[in-house]
Amino acid sequence: MIRLILISFFSFSFIFSGLAQSHEVEISTNMGSMKFKLYDDTPKHRDAFIQLAKEGYYNGTLFYRVIHDFLIQGGSKSSRNAPPGKRIGYGDPDKTVDDEILSNHFHKKGSLCAPRQPDEINPFKQSDISQFFIIEGSVYTEGALDTMEMAVNRPIRNKIVQKYMTPEVREELKNLKEEKKVEEFRELAGEIKSKIETEYNLNPGILEFSEAQRKAYTTIGGYPDLDGKYTIFGECISGFEVIDKIASLKTDENNRPYTDVKITVKVLK
Repeated sequence: MIRLILISFFSFSFIFSGLAQSHEVEISTNMGSMKFKLYDDTPKHRDAFIQLAKEGYYNGTLFYRVIHDFLIQGGSKSSRNAPPGKRIGYGDPDKTVDDEILSNHFHKKGSLCAPRQPDEINPFKQSDISQFFIIEGSVYTEGALDTMEMAVNRPIRNKIVQKYMTPEVREELKNLKEEKKVEEFRELAGEIKSKIETEYNLNPGILEFSEAQRKAYTTIGGYPDLDGKYTIFGECISGFEVIDKIASLKTDENNRPYTDVKITVKVLK
């Protein structure tokens, strides 16, 4: 009996330890430091980022692309010791990672994300882990989020409605109404409505912000337009003011800050 209890205890401890496992990194700059926790449900990105950080790959690179109310991007090896005004930010094709785009991670402020090439040349959405970007974004109202949903969803619904409400169906409904055939009218109208709703609800392009998204975007802010398009593999746990400071820098026509922001990445645990 005691042996069984001990086995159960150690099994539970092992499982709990696995669930509680976390990794943290520090991204230091000449404008301050930020700490991030890395997600365990994006292990490919987590492990690749940690490996490159331990190798010192990101050290000495710059935050070379800075857009206020959007993001700060850095880590590219082409930015290391780049002279002022030089166009930089090229990725490393040898350091790609299969996508780990998950619906439970979204682009709230402080999200640590992996850039990638466009779908036309990168249909599998592989990430370029040789660099990274951090979301600054902005705060949205509930009404603004509602408008974003409508802008995406209304054209989808209209297209589905047109598919089922053909001129022939409209004519048939009109005739049934004029002939006062109430039951037949309701039956046909209900059938059409059911088909429209079923196809609409199954459409993968529908935008519906979750409660967690709405809470984040209306409080700390973020950039919802990117949701579902990039892998997010961590989030800021301290140093949000540094994100804002870097994002507020004056930049040239290529969005490179006039003041170099040098990066050092350290694995804390």
